[in-house]
Amino acid sequence: MNVLVCVKRVPFTGGKINLTADGQEIETKHLGFTISPHEECAVEEAVRLSETQGVSTAVLTLGPAPAEEQLRDALAMGIERAILLETDGREWDPAATANAIVEAIRSEQADGITYDALFFGNEAGDTGDYQVGIRVAHTLDLPCVTGIKALEIKDGKAIARREASGGQEVYEVSLPAVFTMKEGINLPRYPPLMGRLKAKKKEIKRLQPQWQDGGLAKTLLRLPKGHEKQVEILGKGLEAASKVVEVLQKLGIVQP
Repeated sequence: MNVLVCVKRVPFTGGKINLTADGQEIETKHLGFTISPHEECAVEEAVRLSETQGVSTAVLTLGPAPAEEQLRDALAMGIERAILLETDGREWDPAATANAIVEAIRSEQADGITYDALFFGNEAGDTGDYQVGIRVAHTLDLPCVTGIKALEIKDGKAIARREASGGQEVYEVSLPAVFTMKEGINLPRYPPLMGRLKAKKKEIKRLQPQWQDGGLAKTLLRLPKGHEKQVEILGKGLEAASKVVEVLQKLGIVQP
């Protein structure tokens, strides 16, 4: 059984986000990059299947040459193979991204490698697109379960669960199939030092998909309006205790 995980290189979003002067990109001069969080969970899920069922695993990303770093992070976590669809750095829209992934999968099939399960994040960590996994499934005519929080694979079938109002939705599908995973399906491991050393030596398969224009066109990025913060010093030491109690009473946390 073979599993392919498709990931995206996104900026760290824990710090302050600034835009370039033309409003077209996030200023990444002082930001690092990482695997999109939902897709990091997809990587972990594939590694766990490798450990428990001996499945073969591969990771793929579409992005510029530096995206190799995120592929090596996945290799360090335990993924076996990596494929980079190398671009010139321009942002590809969801339709073009899905088409490039489908072409790569068909190229793998021509080399005798077929995938029983395709894992995606439920949405990209930067643009919030929910489309790529669904588009890939549609093009390849495969069943697709989105937003899953649990997955079991056995005997050529998969049971996928996702949260629903008041409970869970449970889907049983035959493989091959596509699954998009939500953060929280598992807790991704931190790559060990030995894993990072091994990942540095692994060869990454490189393909260069042709730029596809059309579809969505980005015109401008805007930062959301920040929330104003107000700080009030209640006092120092014991003299502040009574005022703290008053605030807690106003908030309904403690009773008068």
